Amino acid sequence: MKSFTTLYLHFMRDRASRRNLRVLAQFIFFLVAMVLVYSVIFHYLMQWEGHHYTWITGIYWTLTVMSTLGFGDITFHTDLGRLFSMLVLMSGTMFMLILLPFTFIQFFYAPWIQAQEAARAPRELPANTEGHVILTHYGPVDAALIKQLTQYQYPYVVLVPEVDEALRLHDLDIQVVVGELDDPETYRRLRTDKAALVATVGTDVINTNVAFTAREVAEKVPIVATAADVASVDVLELAGCTRVLELAEMMGRTLARRVIGRDAKTHVIGQFDELLIAEASAAGTPLVGRTLREIRLRDHVSLTVSGVWERGRYQNAGPETLITDNTVLVLAGSREQLDEYDALFCIYRTSEVPIVILGFGRVGSATARELARQSIDYRIVEKNAKQKTEDGKLIVGDAADLEIIKQAGIMESSAVVITTHDDALNVYLTLYCRRLRADIQIISRATLERNVHTLHRAGADFVISEASMGANAIFNLLRRSDVLLLAEGLDVFKVKIPLSLAGKTLTEAAIRQKTGCSVIAIRTDAGVQANPDPNTPLPADGEMIVIGSDDSQQLFLDQYLNR
Repeated sequence: MKSFTTLYLHFMRDRASRRNLRVLAQFIFFLVAMVLVYSVIFHYLMQWEGHHYTWITGIYWTLTVMSTLGFGDITFHTDLGRLFSMLVLMSGTMFMLILLPFTFIQFFYAPWIQAQEAARAPRELPANTEGHVILTHYGPVDAALIKQLTQYQYPYVVLVPEVDEALRLHDLDIQVVVGELDDPETYRRLRTDKAALVATVGTDVINTNVAFTAREVAEKVPIVATAADVASVDVLELAGCTRVLELAEMMGRTLARRVIGRDAKTHVIGQFDELLIAEASAAGTPLVGRTLREIRLRDHVSLTVSGVWERGRYQNAGPETLITDNTVLVLAGSREQLDEYDALFCIYRTSEVPIVILGFGRVGSATARELARQSIDYRIVEKNAKQKTEDGKLIVGDAADLEIIKQAGIMESSAVVITTHDDALNVYLTLYCRRLRADIQIISRATLERNVHTLHRAGADFVISEASMGANAIFNLLRRSDVLLLAEGLDVFKVKIPLSLAGKTLTEAAIRQKTGCSVIAIRTDAGVQANPDPNTPLPADGEMIVIGSDDSQQLFLDQYLNR
C-alpha cells in the first residue's frame, strides 16, 4: 500500500498527469452519456415495434452492439431500428475499439508507467542517514570518486535534477536522488547537515550556486568545489566552500613533477599523520646503475625506498631493485630525513635542454609555470595560441608538424609533456613522439580514467588521469585516518598489527614478498617510527602504516585481516 501511495503521489505531482486525467475523465463521461442515450432510444424503438424490455436490457444491448458482440439475441425488425443499430455499431467501433484504448494508453497508462519509473529515483534520504558524501554532478571525476567511495564502503549520493538522467544512473547501480541544485529544500531532504562532505565538480557558476545553497542548510559541513578560473576561487570561498580545487593547476604541477632529470630533490606527494611520502628522480645521480643493496641508502640518510616508478608503473622495491635513468624513487620519512636526502642528491642536475610542452591551455600553462618556478627551461607548442609568453618560449604551430616540433627541440629534449584536453589527440601525439625519439620521456595527461592504459600502450612513460587526481584530492579531504590515496593505484593505509604478525620481525613476516606491500612506519603510544628496523619485533598493540598498489593492498587484507 505504501508503494501504491508513493506511486500515486509521484503521478499526481506532475501537472501534465493531472491534465491527462481530466481529459480521460471527460472522454469517459461522454462515452457513458452516449451509452445512456442509446439505451433510452433502444427502449422507445422497441416499444414502437411492440416489444417490451427493461432498462437494464437496453444498456446491455447498447454495450454489446457498440463492442461488436451484439445481434445474437435481441434485434430490430424495422428499417428504422436497423438504421439505429448501424449508428450504434459504427459509433461504438469508433469510440470503444479505437478512441478508448488509445485515449486510455496516452492519458493514463503511459503517464502511470512514467510515474512508476520516476518513483524508482528517490527524492530524499532516510531520516537516519549520516556520514555520507553528496555529489552534485556526474562526470569523470565523480565516477572515479564513486569507485573509491564504494571500495572503502563510504555512503554517497548523487544529486540529479533530471528524472531521466537519474533513472539512467540508477540503472547503472549508482545511488541517486532527484532534486533541484538551487533549492534549499533539496539539501534538507539530503540530510546535508549530517553529511561528511559535499563535493561539486560542475562549472564555476553552478558550483557557486550549489555551495551557497548548501551552506544555507548546513553551516558546518565541509564543501569542496572545483574551479576552472582562478578568479572564481575567491567567489567560491565567499559562497561557503571549505576547499576549492584548481584541477588545472594541480594537473600542471603533477605533470611537471614527473619530468625526470630536472633535479634529484624530494617532492612531497602526501602526508600520513607525521609521515611524509615523497618522490625523487634518480636520473643523473650516483644511484643509477646500482641496486638498492649496493646503495645502502638507509645507512646514509635513515631512509628506505618504499617503491619505485619505472616508466609510469609502480613497483615494490627490494634489495635487488636496479636503479635506472627512468627510475623515480618513492620515499617515506620525516621532514628531517628527507632534508638529509636532499643534502646528498639535490645538487645533481642532468640536463639544461628545454622541456617540450605540447598544448598551452590551462594545464599546459600551469605546467610551464611550475617548471619556471623551479628554474627549468621549456618550450611550448600551441596551434591556436591565445596567450603570449616572453623570451620566445611559445612556438605557434601544429605539434604533428615535424618542422614545428623540431623547432621546439624535440630531438634534443629529455622530456615532452602532452597537455591537451583531447585524449584521442594525446594518444596520437604520444605515438608520434615515441616514433621520433625512442629514448625521450613522454608524460601525458588523460581526461578520462579509461584512457590511461591506452596512453601507456601508445608509449607514454607517465600518464596522469585528471579524473583520478581530482577524485583522490576530494577523497583525501574526507580526512579518513586509515587511508591516503597518492596516485594512480598507489595508496597508503593504516591497520592494527594483525595477531599473526605480533612479535615477528618484518624480515620474518616477509610482508613484501607475500603481498607486494611495504611497511613504511610503525605507530605506537610512543609515536611514529618511520622506516622501522626490519629486525625489530612488531608490537602487539601498535599500528602499521603500509604502502602499496590497489592489488597488493587487497592481497594484504586477504592475507592478514579478512580470514
